[in-house]
Amino acid sequence: MTASPRLSILDEQGLELTPDGQHVRWSRANQRHPRNWSKARKAYDTGLIIWVDVYTTAVNSAGGAAASEARHEYGISTTMSVFVFVTLYLLGQGVGGVIFPPYSEAFGRKKLYIVSTGLYSIFCVMIAVVPSLAGVAIGRFMTGVLSGIPTTITSGSIEDLFNAKDRIWCIFLWAMISNLGLALGPIMSAYIIAALGWRWVFYIAAIVLAVTTCSLFALRESRPSLILSREVAMIRESTGLDDLQALNPDFTPDLSTFARMALFRPARLFFTEPIIFMVAVISAVAAAIVYLFTVALPTVYEQFGFSEESASLPFLAIGLGLILSVFTRLIDDRIVARLQQQGRPLKPEDKLLGFSTGAPALACGLWWFAWTIPPHVPNLPWIVPTLALIFVGYALNEFDTVLIGYVADSYLSYSASGFAAVALLRSILSATFPLFAPRMFERLSANVAMSILAALGTGFCIVPKLFTRYGERIRAKSKFAAHSLQVYEENGVDENGY
Repeated sequence: MTASPRLSILDEQGLELTPDGQHVRWSRANQRHPRNWSKARKAYDTGLIIWVDVYTTAVNSAGGAAASEARHEYGISTTMSVFVFVTLYLLGQGVGGVIFPPYSEAFGRKKLYIVSTGLYSIFCVMIAVVPSLAGVAIGRFMTGVLSGIPTTITSGSIEDLFNAKDRIWCIFLWAMISNLGLALGPIMSAYIIAALGWRWVFYIAAIVLAVTTCSLFALRESRPSLILSREVAMIRESTGLDDLQALNPDFTPDLSTFARMALFRPARLFFTEPIIFMVAVISAVAAAIVYLFTVALPTVYEQFGFSEESASLPFLAIGLGLILSVFTRLIDDRIVARLQQQGRPLKPEDKLLGFSTGAPALACGLWWFAWTIPPHVPNLPWIVPTLALIFVGYALNEFDTVLIGYVADSYLSYSASGFAAVALLRSILSATFPLFAPRMFERLSANVAMSILAALGTGFCIVPKLFTRYGERIRAKSKFAAHSLQVYEENGVDENGY
């Protein structure tokens, strides 16, 4: 068939040839490209996968309260109970966070969301029903592995569906709502345990996620390269144009190739990309501090006279801090609008304002909290340290929103693998911090222990300036970032990066 009929067939399907004529790619107007889906379609898909992440995050952070109650039933130490209910979950999440993002880039995202949520529900039943500690350990580890899917793949799904401008709000909403799940998990579990017992935390989770699994069947596959490959395959079958090949940088011929190459991508990014390394360290420490709070905070507030249930309520202050991040996003919006009016392309470094404000907010909040609590400061009212937690919540959300967005903007179609590297370290630190928290607070006192964390947070304040000044130069020297940009330009449907 001549070139003209071939082009006509592709044009009818909203496709076109690459400049070299070797591959088929999307045309900018193609309504089947995920970026061009209707607002209602995007809202349903994005809202549903964010809900999965939010609820599994709440079940995750509920582990501390469950551990405190279940240790009496199993006759084990606090450290062992925290290890089973918290650490194993987060270690599993680290494993899942490495395996599933590159798999989703090669083979698609929809099936992973459905299978993981359904299996998560089943393993929650196992935790609640099986009377042995070994059953709980297996159930928590496996739910952790499965939680690695929404925790790490959601960023990739958002990148599939939204351009750089819209991602500011999408990443913000995801990070804020997910972190609200992290903050509300201890409160939810404390009151469920008080009323029904710790096993009902997991019975309720199983029911909620079983219903959610049914809703996920209405989800659409969002990986553009995979959808394009399917469309080109259908054209080959219907027209006999066997030489048509989709432009698919994610192509993986088989699972052995995937295992040999894609599984090592997050590790390669972590050790060779300075941006990924720094983002991973900062995000991991901020999240780990909140997981440490799930174990340590109730103990601190019980010294103020709070009951076991109400001692979890100060997490609401962290939740308030998360919501306050909306004002930073409004400023981000104005920055993007100004650049758009000037006709300037939007660079990842243009959206680092929240990181620049979040780093000092974290340091301030931690120092404030450290020296307004017992035992060394015994006479202040409980509201004084609680106000400090608002700053911690704000910083946590800014780190997640801005740094996840920075990874998404810098590594584009491979952002899920980049975030997998971030999530792995985050899982490891979040798994270990609650283990040593009780002994650290007991031996050093809560004031000194928190001061160590505050000093660490203070050191992060220099990093935003480094990213702002040298980030573009670092990305320019990165072969992986350059390749991602090339793939994006060849497969994207956006104008000027907006």
